[in-house]
Amino acid sequence: MPESPTIDFVPATAEDYEELMSISSGIYKGVDYLPYSYHAWLKDRQRGMYMAKIEGKIVGFESFLLVDSGETAVVQSLRVAPWMRGKGLARIFIKFLFDKIHSDHPQVKRIRFAHEEDPLPSMLKKYKVITSKAVVSMILPSDQIEEAIRLLEARLDNVGQLNNYTVLEPAEVLKLFDGTKTSEDLLPGGLLIQGWLPITTQRSNLEMLFERKITWIYSQPQNTSGSAEQQQTNHEGKMRRGSPSLSPSSVRFLSLGTPAYPVLYTDATYLLDIDLFGIDPASAKIHVVQQLKLCIQSLPAGNSIICNVYGEESLRAELSQLQGGLMPFLAVNEQMVLEMDL
Repeated sequence: MPESPTIDFVPATAEDYEELMSISSGIYKGVDYLPYSYHAWLKDRQRGMYMAKIEGKIVGFESFLLVDSGETAVVQSLRVAPWMRGKGLARIFIKFLFDKIHSDHPQVKRIRFAHEEDPLPSMLKKYKVITSKAVVSMILPSDQIEEAIRLLEARLDNVGQLNNYTVLEPAEVLKLFDGTKTSEDLLPGGLLIQGWLPITTQRSNLEMLFERKITWIYSQPQNTSGSAEQQQTNHEGKMRRGSPSLSPSSVRFLSLGTPAYPVLYTDATYLLDIDLFGIDPASAKIHVVQQLKLCIQSLPAGNSIICNVYGEESLRAELSQLQGGLMPFLAVNEQMVLEMDL
């Protein structure tokens, strides 16, 4: 029997980009984030990126990002060349990566990653599921965007009385997560999930997201109880940009809009990820529409948008109804976060 080929694991370089893209063609139906992120990731001192090579040819890629003050490694972007799939390379690569994390970063206590639906049973034996979210997606062609926004806004007319939303500045985000109550109310498993990156609300993680220019939108209903002075204070806080009222509420709502980036699906097409946190359907709808409108304002005219919305499973039906009649984009149905202690 022929000997198994020797697999070399080496740090990724800028020169590997084109060859890596050639083995990743077609992944995620043309909305893969790696082509856009790769070079920026190389500059990130908290990230490790490795290639698997056989006789100098790239057959795999994997990366990790240190988060949670260095105590967690989030594994991202496993790639295996088509001719190597089903031969155990992924298992070997992951073992290498875990050993590398353990030796180079002994402070890491856990491995975490986001995965699409239907993980293998063997994976579920090793990792625990922290949370899962529904994924609802749509395409807004460039020549239909204005009409689509009018349609979406019209569907907000009868969703109940909502306060004005607040676009949070970094200092206000830090205030929002100053304590545990917000995390308990809003975050499944206590984790923020931003564009498939699951992290805690530690300050170092939030500061990392600030650098990514995330759009943070927060809303909550007016209190119907309490003193008139308190109600007026809450009202004034919500009617302006900043200083949201942070009193506990089961229908407080938060959304994160990742800056849209170009994808290979078709020319002049951008991907927008909207991560929703909360369970109120009315708030979910208005957050989706406002995030979309802010995204459109930031892009040059003539671009199409693919929008992925991630929310609680209980919101799936309402979000699907909101997008009814618009062009669906069927790539992923569910997002799961898994974790394993080292």
